[in-house]
Amino acid sequence: MSGTSRRQKLETMLLADPADRMLRYMLAMELDKEGDHTRSLELLTGLMTEAPAYVPAFVMAGQQLTRLDRISEARSCFTTGIQQAQAQNDAHAAGEMQQFLMSLPS
Repeated sequence: MSGTSRRQKLETMLLADPADRMLRYMLAMELDKEGDHTRSLELLTGLMTEAPAYVPAFVMAGQQLTRLDRISEARSCFTTGIQQAQAQNDAHAAGEMQQFLMSLPS
């Protein structure tokens, strides 16, 4: 047995520092890999609503929503994410989300 999983380690670290955005983001990614999309999206949504918004959360939430065939929600996520990225002068993230947005089915 390998002992503690990556998810468990992240959850333990978050107990010590619940506001750590990177840990929350990493846990959301781990939960997505494990198929726990509800918890993953809850963490990403929390990150997206904080000020300043955590731009990588928009990218990953939009991609996850797309994989779950929740296209309308993905479109909204990418659109808001592009606005947040532009507000923070993050042209790379804005461009990446614009490409994802354009690739969504109508």
